[in-house]
Amino acid sequence: MAKHTLTEGSAAMWYVMQVVSGQENRTVLLLERMVSDRSLQHCFVPVRRLRKKFHGAWNEVTEKLFPGYIFLATEKPQLLYEELKHVPALTKILGKCEEYFTPLSGKDVETLREMQGERAEEEREIRDGKNRNREGLTVGISKVSVDSVNQVKILCGPLKNMEGKIKKMNLHKRIAEVEMEFMGSMRLVYMGIEIVKENEECR
Repeated sequence: MAKHTLTEGSAAMWYVMQVVSGQENRTVLLLERMVSDRSLQHCFVPVRRLRKKFHGAWNEVTEKLFPGYIFLATEKPQLLYEELKHVPALTKILGKCEEYFTPLSGKDVETLREMQGERAEEEREIRDGKNRNREGLTVGISKVSVDSVNQVKILCGPLKNMEGKIKKMNLHKRIAEVEMEFMGSMRLVYMGIEIVKENEECR
């Protein structure tokens, strides 16, 4: 199945489908096996990168960005919906199309692009088929600095252009709580941060 990303100019329409929480990756594998390439170009589970402390050391982990949802790209949404109805595991949840299989608005797609913070090299690798990241969209860790009076400054990363949406910074857990309108409602999304010195180079 071809790999796609949330780039400008794509003819694909983006849809979100609600699935059983904890079964997201299994559902993606199932769709890749049972749904044709002519109706489904790409499906993935968006993830976020975080820093978590284990046994006194900070380690990088990944977690699902929107638990209970998978994202699908198609140029033929009606054909895709008809094929999805023949996947046994989805027969029940697709009973209400409007609730469980809905298109992302242009604003939603733009929000995902903003969170993704795509780099030219990553886009090239996806176009060339070298990027094997099934998730398709990974929200990276933002670097922040903290001064002597605990004022936080975002140095780089996906939070750099989202400062007005940040509701809370949890420095102890290295998490930023971001409130945004997405999929028709206000949502709290948790994104990873890393505390560094202000003069540290961003990469």
